[in-house]
Amino acid sequence: MAKIAYILLCHKDPEAVIKQAERLTAVGDYMSIHFDASADPAQFRSIQRALKDNPNVTFARKRIRCGWGEWSLVQATLYAIETAVEKFPKATHFYMLSGDCMAIKSAEYTHAFLNRNDADFIESFDFFESDWIKTGMKEERLIYRHFFNERSQKRRFYAAFNFQRKLRLERSIPADIQVQIGSQWWCLRRQTIEWILDFTRERRDVIRFFRTTWIPDETFFQTLVRHLVPEQEIQNRTLTFLMFTDYGMPVTFYNDHYDLLLGQDYLFARKISAEAADLKRRLGLLYAAKGVQFQISNEGRSLFKFLSGRGRMGRRFATRFWETESTLGRERELMIVVCKKWHVAKRVLERIRQTTNVPAIEYLFNEEETPLPDLGGIQKTLGKRTRHRRALMRMLFDYFETDRLIVCMDPGNIELLNDFASDRSVTRLLEIECQFSDDYLVGHAMRVGLAGEQTSQETLERLLPTIRNDMVFESDRIRDAQFENYDRMRESASETENARALSSFLSITQDKAHDIAKSAYLYSD
Repeated sequence: MAKIAYILLCHKDPEAVIKQAERLTAVGDYMSIHFDASADPAQFRSIQRALKDNPNVTFARKRIRCGWGEWSLVQATLYAIETAVEKFPKATHFYMLSGDCMAIKSAEYTHAFLNRNDADFIESFDFFESDWIKTGMKEERLIYRHFFNERSQKRRFYAAFNFQRKLRLERSIPADIQVQIGSQWWCLRRQTIEWILDFTRERRDVIRFFRTTWIPDETFFQTLVRHLVPEQEIQNRTLTFLMFTDYGMPVTFYNDHYDLLLGQDYLFARKISAEAADLKRRLGLLYAAKGVQFQISNEGRSLFKFLSGRGRMGRRFATRFWETESTLGRERELMIVVCKKWHVAKRVLERIRQTTNVPAIEYLFNEEETPLPDLGGIQKTLGKRTRHRRALMRMLFDYFETDRLIVCMDPGNIELLNDFASDRSVTRLLEIECQFSDDYLVGHAMRVGLAGEQTSQETLERLLPTIRNDMVFESDRIRDAQFENYDRMRESASETENARALSSFLSITQDKAHDIAKSAYLYSD
């Protein structure tokens, strides 16, 4: 039966530390605490007094001052681990936590999960081959020695770094280890922890190396676990749910995130807001609860991306010079069918193909697999198509030997619509306005990863109005843009009204347009 020794590194909020220790040890688990030596000594004494009679709580044998990006964070963790190994011989797992973490599953669920999965849970990606580091220093973290704290001693940090780089004072990585990188929030089995402690005593050369690397808490345990443990016994993931914004800052969770957190395939989450009193209360009660059933939907990251993305309507990068200076051709007509229900637009396009000779291409900026001719590679990925959109369109006009071309786009592609509308060619838009049932919106949420099979009905009920409003907003944006040649078909309109829009858009007779509009199955889901 799994019994967990939680390794807690903290530096503030003694009341929260006390509550966290009491919650996690109340069901028989353990905790070893390292409270930063640079924090207020009175706060540490208050923690000691409150927990002194709890046999399942201990404190790191030595307290040190910790700094972000320093070896001190790893050393503090090792001190807390050494104490936990000695004090809690029945502990089967060691779980790294911060003061901002809270359990999002019950102890019953957590223990059962660890019993089923005999493995070490730690992110560990090849330091040099992976793209885990998005910006800033990479190999410089390792091949140069870092003696100063980058945040508190910035001038000294970069002076020492530039001095070594100028004189080419690079050092070698210990030959028998392959440096890994990943999240510092891990859960390791007792045997693995004991191997790591033995390794630190035997391999002082490796310890000396990591002491002067930068941000070693993202590399030290990750490297040693891969070095010591068979690959098949490692799960390359963390059990702590955390997300980051576009700016690299951790996402903070508040009172209204309770259901979302419980639906994620993780055991803990960070960061919980200090002000989220109700969330902390509910999560605190959860850990000791019995018989709780969890519906794992795991849509947290995709849902956050969707909701946060709705607030960014400006372009993040300027257009390329070939996009602003080139044109599709003054005599050409680009005809764009805009519809949120892609299957509806594709049916309309099929009817247009049967009625006219105009070449028609489906969602080429939204679906990678859209059939396209070989245009020298520019058509291969959505990224290339979007970056070189005007060049792509010119090549398609040339390929089909036509001055009229129809394409489909999603209403969310407002930047593309604006770009093509600003071209010297003639751009025509036909928006197809559809009705959205709740069942369709639920299916849409599942297709794009905003919800899963296990997403609760309560979550869906809160999510559906947002998705519906988002679709209305996209349509409103198109109308607000006041495109010069704009027509609209509507599911709720009569065949005559829709035929009039088609006739204007395609420049065909009313009879031909009526043949397209009268198709009974166009709007079927």
